Amino acid sequence: MSNHEIKDRFRGFLPIVIDVETAGFNAKTDALLELAASIVRMDENGELYIHETMSFHIKPFEGANLEKEALEFTGIDPFAADRDDILEKDALTQMFSKVRKELKSTGCKRAILVGHNSAFDHGFLNAAIERNEIKRNPFHPFSSFDTASLSGLAFGQTVLAKACQVAGISFSNSQAHSAAYDTEKTAELFCEIVNRWKRLGGWSLVTETEGDTMESLFGAAN
Repeated sequence: MSNHEIKDRFRGFLPIVIDVETAGFNAKTDALLELAASIVRMDENGELYIHETMSFHIKPFEGANLEKEALEFTGIDPFAADRDDILEKDALTQMFSKVRKELKSTGCKRAILVGHNSAFDHGFLNAAIERNEIKRNPFHPFSSFDTASLSGLAFGQTVLAKACQVAGISFSNSQAHSAAYDTEKTAELFCEIVNRWKRLGGWSLVTETEGDTMESLFGAAN
């Protein structure tokens, strides 16, 4: 393709990289404490890059469970005086507003969540949407791109830090488990995997031979 557009790359879906930090593993009962999102764009050569990352510290919703072990693992103090947190609904409203603007400017039909072990992030996002009775969700409700699976294929690693290391992406364990940091590293990893696949001929093979059959591309099965 001579005119590369992101709307043509993922069947009209816009990848938005998401990471959450939480007070446990149960999306229905445990607090969502941090939320971050990276907007990915495509350059004139058809390669992805991070355009913008937004992040929010979130007040635990009323009645939320706070698991002591989870807080110790992330190092988050939900009640720190200097935390500058906001309500879940306000964070989602701000994020969704930017995502919708990006959808409109790119011509994409819907956002698709990209996450490392994406089912976890997607579960907490959907639970927060339901809890706050948000009707206009720009994200696909269940489909996602999981960089743990993608990096297992591309680099033979499924742990974020190890996958980044193999991919040549710097990673600081001391900064990890912050939603903003993990989102940006996941976004870098996603972009590297997609871009590397393109350099190997993967995307151009699909786009330039759109009318061909599987047999003409790969040969008939024996």
